[in-house]
Amino acid sequence: MYGLKELLIKEEERLREFKKTVDQRLTAAPVGNLRITSSGTVVQYMHCTAENKKSKTQGIYIKKDNKDLVNSLAQKGYDLKIQRLVDKRLKQIQTLNKNYDDDEIEAIYNNLNDKRKELINPVEPTYEQRLSKWKSVPYVGKTFKEGQVEIYTKKGERVRSKSEKILADMFYDMGIEYKYECPLHLKGYGVVYPDFTFLSKKTFEEIYWEHDGRMDDPEYAEKAIRKIDHYTRNNIIPGQRLIVTYESSNYVLNMKVAETFINEYLM
Repeated sequence: MYGLKELLIKEEERLREFKKTVDQRLTAAPVGNLRITSSGTVVQYMHCTAENKKSKTQGIYIKKDNKDLVNSLAQKGYDLKIQRLVDKRLKQIQTLNKNYDDDEIEAIYNNLNDKRKELINPVEPTYEQRLSKWKSVPYVGKTFKEGQVEIYTKKGERVRSKSEKILADMFYDMGIEYKYECPLHLKGYGVVYPDFTFLSKKTFEEIYWEHDGRMDDPEYAEKAIRKIDHYTRNNIIPGQRLIVTYESSNYVLNMKVAETFINEYLM
């Protein structure tokens, strides 16, 4: 599963933070544990220690004015359970992280010589094979109006704005394959032409990038919002399979934001 390695690393970091928290709290925890008994509506808190058999099994009654001890013992019991679970999971995840790579199955095929590859049908297509098939599918993009300014990318494609050229050239320089204005049908809306379409390396699903460049134009902004809503209704969720960047006459395309999106979703 692509992306599992990253998730495992994040989970290990999360568990380490939990361990740090409970380990620190347990160093200051009181001796013993909490036993709670009840009779009808009356609840009693008992402090169990190893002093003697009675204290260990039944505990010593904690007076109502000693609520801090009750809270500390209850917290200790919870923290000990978290500590045991976290220690167990950390060992498992650390072992898996040490030995696991997202592309280990694909690597077996990729590491074969070309002659041997010709003789083998891999258990699943490699990303390069999927990408090649994806790229080979023909499409007809949106037409340009007569007299519209001509702007071309490093790839030699004509685009509609300087910002689209900047983005396209970034993708080209980083070796990221894309389709420009490849038609997509959104149920309940019709055909749209995302500025850029990509094939995800992690999920093998298509990812769409819409650059809305005139958001200070009320009519344009309204259409852009309506279109984004229909992406969502078609289960193409912003932040998952839809990337959206914005621009206005007073706010240009933020390249740091664009780079963040590229690193997060396309690399």
